Amino acid sequence: MYPAELVQPMRDELTAVGFEQISDVERVENVIQSEGTTLVVVNSVCGCAAANARPGVRMSLANEKTPQNLVTVFAGVDREATDAARALMVPFPPSSPSMALFKDGELVHMLERHHIEGRPAEMIAENLVQAYQEHC
Repeated sequence: MYPAELVQPMRDELTAVGFEQISDVERVENVIQSEGTTLVVVNSVCGCAAANARPGVRMSLANEKTPQNLVTVFAGVDREATDAARALMVPFPPSSPSMALFKDGELVHMLERHHIEGRPAEMIAENLVQAYQEHC
């Protein structure tokens, strides 16, 4: 587990643009399985989350179409909530950071760590925008 003061600025990067930080299993399951579209970001302390994932997801929201629900869980901090979110991302193995787009409770798009690591934030944003255009 990481100290709260260490991860708070990383949480704030997403909550400042409208993400709901979730640490409750029931809330994770209810939001993801609800009608409409939900983007779930599994946040992380790693360098690729700071350099690529969080900036990329923030850029993607400057699009005409965006998901109705924006939620995030923090790997290594919100263990139960993260596990609950990952359980709904099967068949993809757990990875962080990662991003999953759900539509009416069904996983329709997934970005795993290997899609994020080493790629510029702009490329991640473009990938997400294409998913929004198709599903939102």
